[in-house]
Amino acid sequence: MANDPSAGIDEKERTEIEAAVFRRLVEHLRGRTDVQNIDLMNLSGFCRNCLSNWYQDAAAEKGIDLEKGDAREIVYGMPYDDWKARYQADATPAQMAAYEKSRPDAKEDHKE
Repeated sequence: MANDPSAGIDEKERTEIEAAVFRRLVEHLRGRTDVQNIDLMNLSGFCRNCLSNWYQDAAAEKGIDLEKGDAREIVYGMPYDDWKARYQADATPAQMAAYEKSRPDAKEDHKE
């Protein structure tokens, strides 16, 4: 069995590293406005909305009441409606077919 690569990292350092990785992921997604959420869902099973939902859930676990719109603004870097108006295109029939085929339960799991 291989050694645990995180064995030399204490809990505080691990949390700091994970936070930095999350921030980098969010910045990357903010810069890739050409990548639609449907594409992310089809390829990876999650999208920007999922990240914001997970952020909201993690805040709730800490007893912090974070509104959905505020969580989305953290991930999108702007109000969600502004992002949609600027960057979101209608999903093509091919994208929707791939979405339905890859995860038939995704609509139930994916909170809009």
